Amino acid sequence: MKTFIGGLSASRRAGLYASAALLGLLVPAAAHAQDAGEARPATDHPGETQGQGNEIVVTATKHEQTLQDVPVAVSVVTGDLIEKAHIRDIKDLSTLVPSLRVSEHQSSAQTDFLIRGFGNGANNAGIEPSVGVFIDGVYRSRSAAQIADFPDVSRVEVLRGPQSTLFGKNASVGVISIVTQSPQFRFGGNVEASYGNYNAVVLKGMVTGPITQTLAASLSAGYNRRDGIVHDLGTGHDTNDRNRWFIRGQLLFEPTDQLKVRLIGDYGKIDEICCATVNVQSSSSTLAIQALGGRVNSPSDPFGNVVYNNFDSTNHIKNYGVSGQIDYEVGPVTLTSITADRQSNAITNQDSDFTSADLLGRNSQDLRIRTFTQEFRANANIADKLNVLLGAYYFNEKIRQANQLQWGTQARPYANLLIQQLSGRTVPSLEALFGSLQGNPSLYTNQFFAAGQGFDEHYSLNDEAISLFGQADFKVTDRLTLTGGINFTHDSKHFAANIASSDVFSKLDLNALRNLATNAGISQTVGGLLGVPGGFASPAQIGAFAAANPAGFAAVQAGAANATLPLLGLRALQFFPPFLNLPNVVEPGRTSDNNVSWTARIAFDATRHINLYLSAATGFKASSVNLSRDSRPSASDAAAINAAGIAVTNLTYGSRFAGPEKSTVYEAGLKANWGIATANIAVFKQIIRGFQSNIFTGTGFYLSNAGKQSTFGIEFEGTVHPAPELTLGTALTYLDPKYDSYVLSPFGDASGQIPAGIPPISVTFSGQWDHRLVNGDHVILRGDYHYESSVQIEDGLPGFIVKNPITGAVIDYGPGLAAARPFRRAVNEVDASLTYAMHNGLELSVWGRNLIDSRYLTVIFDSPAQQGSISGYPNQPRTFGASARFHW
Repeated sequence: MKTFIGGLSASRRAGLYASAALLGLLVPAAAHAQDAGEARPATDHPGETQGQGNEIVVTATKHEQTLQDVPVAVSVVTGDLIEKAHIRDIKDLSTLVPSLRVSEHQSSAQTDFLIRGFGNGANNAGIEPSVGVFIDGVYRSRSAAQIADFPDVSRVEVLRGPQSTLFGKNASVGVISIVTQSPQFRFGGNVEASYGNYNAVVLKGMVTGPITQTLAASLSAGYNRRDGIVHDLGTGHDTNDRNRWFIRGQLLFEPTDQLKVRLIGDYGKIDEICCATVNVQSSSSTLAIQALGGRVNSPSDPFGNVVYNNFDSTNHIKNYGVSGQIDYEVGPVTLTSITADRQSNAITNQDSDFTSADLLGRNSQDLRIRTFTQEFRANANIADKLNVLLGAYYFNEKIRQANQLQWGTQARPYANLLIQQLSGRTVPSLEALFGSLQGNPSLYTNQFFAAGQGFDEHYSLNDEAISLFGQADFKVTDRLTLTGGINFTHDSKHFAANIASSDVFSKLDLNALRNLATNAGISQTVGGLLGVPGGFASPAQIGAFAAANPAGFAAVQAGAANATLPLLGLRALQFFPPFLNLPNVVEPGRTSDNNVSWTARIAFDATRHINLYLSAATGFKASSVNLSRDSRPSASDAAAINAAGIAVTNLTYGSRFAGPEKSTVYEAGLKANWGIATANIAVFKQIIRGFQSNIFTGTGFYLSNAGKQSTFGIEFEGTVHPAPELTLGTALTYLDPKYDSYVLSPFGDASGQIPAGIPPISVTFSGQWDHRLVNGDHVILRGDYHYESSVQIEDGLPGFIVKNPITGAVIDYGPGLAAARPFRRAVNEVDASLTYAMHNGLELSVWGRNLIDSRYLTVIFDSPAQQGSISGYPNQPRTFGASARFHW
């Protein structure tokens, strides 16, 4: 332990020492209060889900309330429902909570969450999430974990709308809180084995029980393996497979009813080939690939579960960490400390041209993230009239990332074909031309598009944040409660990017070379007209010719300019331009944000069955940093960069980071529980200022702030029990979003437009029939239907936008939008399961997800190094299988 603590930073040691000090003060008093000989009764613990429907106990406001009583828009998926609905993956939650959308693409390490249409995340470590994910009160800044791998999930709470008052900077549009069962003081557990199509095998289990009268423990583990669902005809292997395992141990120390200490340690590993990318629009670049013998899937059949690559896209990921929670009751006050230290290491490599040709030979990443968090809070209930919560939260994260993106062995012949199309020349002739223009014909011989040339990238980011927060609930009467809360957050980041380009062609200044070529053409033409020996006229001869023949010289100039114009079309092949590293004398490489978030709410118990509430709240998301090769200085820094003399060749402008994102929601809600039926309704207007738009470009990201966007929405969740054995449920979300102001979008002025990717209607219908047999066994039949109305997938595609090479300003807005418009997504998914549950704890099930095999694209983007082509990520096809589970 001494060695472990000594290896931590000062801030981490301070948090651990503070928790240890609190424990040191509390344990002696608790031990004194607990008679050593007193038997420890078996008790239920907060990790267990209590009740059903609106009687489920939740901790959405960081203290326990029933779902009926908590005046917050929150959806709850219980551990029992996860089992009965056979939720196989965290993204399956979307079929039960329509306001939540979950997707996985680019790598096994990335899961994106959207609530009420907004939220982001990407395979870009510098991007702050808009939806905070917490597991047992510990914030997970990166979400590679899959909830279905946990055999001890108690419930998943999805809090909709800004939650920054209590959850801090990473909850500007919502929170997902996963609560697992704490160890029990009675022996119990469960094991499960499942087999499905694609040879899917899932094994998981949990065992818990007492060690002493005051100490309980639990141990859980899981193994998840599946063949790839997409066949790669280029490598002969399958992709989108599953190969992951985890182990998780817990200790619960309860020397008295006033003191609880919970320690959790976990380790997980992922070793997978992911993620399949399909071509959905071909171009002349595709013809060039095919001419080289390369293959690309047919765009007319993107859901054929077939792709072509020349090497596997691998993912080797480790996630592990420890956490400790101390709860101590002192009269009406509960003191809580949660300390966590986590690490995530991901080594990935991707065939990023997504073809069987070796165009991009490497796109590797070595990402290491270390996160330390510490939360202190005090919760007091005074005379059942006033509930006060005060707290402080500290966050420290260090990111180190190294990438390599390089040309493959067929990049040169591929470029040769494209250059012939663009300029009528070949790569060797261009090398000779550009060398000659600089006085050395052999200067660039065999230098253009050579295998191994590309980017060597190194990034770092240090993020430190602190939040102070408080919230009070005052019961004015037995039926009326007023709530007010406030949060102050300070977030500071220091970041650096060091990228070296070894691509010779990308370093060329084509504007300057074109001018040289144009001048050479003028000299040669004039020399020919004048009969100059050697064929080239001197500047004096050209001047004399121009003075004597102005019209003729103008024609010579125009002809030479037109002849060299195709050289500018070669910019599309300058895939690895020199990078302006930072920090530099103009860009300090740091951000500092301060923010105050607040919550105001009125809750009224209209009857003993119906509760109403009105609320207003704000949310905050700190600045995000673009840790990718698409990071560019701001156009506002152009003059200073040029004055400092640090501009690099082919420098363009964009953004290094996106500023803070701030949200506001006004909401009215109703929660009703009549026993036989429940209904939860929320009507809201949500406004986001400075939304951090993050667009995947195929090998990097375009990051910017939208000016303002707003959404009017209605959410409904209801259940009814028409018969004791039958439960019917409906969950519906209606969203009407728009960009109120987005002048500087990647695709021009998008103000007044509807944001892409947000379906107006999302709805889930569910039914469960639980029939008890005379012998005490149960037959449980469950079905779910999830629908999302048709929606445009992307606002536009950057590769189809023509920009000023100096300022980056959009010249032509239309093609980018037109390229994206044909691609839409509509979701129609049916899930079902049949379970035979025996009274002795054994359950046998058959299940299926996406039974009608509804297929759609989740994301589209510009195909890397293939101008005019579009790629995309398809959703998962139909899966089915059988499971056996035993509880004791």
